[in-house]
Amino acid sequence: MILHSQIIGEGTPFVILHGFLGMSDNWKTLGRKFSELGYQMHLVDQRNHGRSFHDDSFSYEIMAEDLLHYCDFHELNEIVLLGHSMGGKTAMEFATRYPDRVSQLIVADIAPKSYPQHHHEILKALATLNFDEIKTRGMADEHLSNYIKETGVRLFLLKNLYWEEKGRLGLRMNLKVLTEENIEIGKALPKDAVYNGDTLFVGGKNSGYIETYDEILIKNHFPKATVTWLANAGHWLHADNPTGFLEIIAKFLQKEI
Repeated sequence: MILHSQIIGEGTPFVILHGFLGMSDNWKTLGRKFSELGYQMHLVDQRNHGRSFHDDSFSYEIMAEDLLHYCDFHELNEIVLLGHSMGGKTAMEFATRYPDRVSQLIVADIAPKSYPQHHHEILKALATLNFDEIKTRGMADEHLSNYIKETGVRLFLLKNLYWEEKGRLGLRMNLKVLTEENIEIGKALPKDAVYNGDTLFVGGKNSGYIETYDEILIKNHFPKATVTWLANAGHWLHADNPTGFLEIIAKFLQKEI
């Protein structure tokens, strides 16, 4: 099974992997911007997310294999690879397993370390959505507001809503598997995993997902890594400060940092 994607532009293949509970739609605006720099953008939905297939198996090793199959299917021999959060972990796994397939690696607001499970409340809130009663996006937002106070987080999650059939909403994500396998999301990169290519780690200045002391671990796995922080940005740094994010990535792609 081949992952669903949105392909924008022509040029050097550039793959973007979204984060947990996200989808390729989250990256369309920036994808168009990157395409203007001479890249063919592949905005990919990872398994159990977006419009890609649902499957009970879920791990970074498996998601790296999914990306390999995707690249083979589309005849992408060497790619620029960017991953955010969960997508960043998949990108790290892929680059260390298949280094010859990655020319440049960009990891957005995630380190190769282990993270504690912290999506429980969001997953529980999503599980309470009753689409026998909830008939509009507004009703879904109102319901989720009882559990999730941050408007931006709700809007991010509500991008998963779609019409399963006329008059009935549903969620694109495979909520059952993502809840059951949530422990996989926080797992660290294998200790012996190394990628020696050009690498950029970008952390949100207000996020906390990447700490200064993580640079030691990052450079153990990625000896050529540059680590930088984006001002005025939290974990969803590409949404919080898209202009700054684009500028940093563009400089890295042009080998100016």
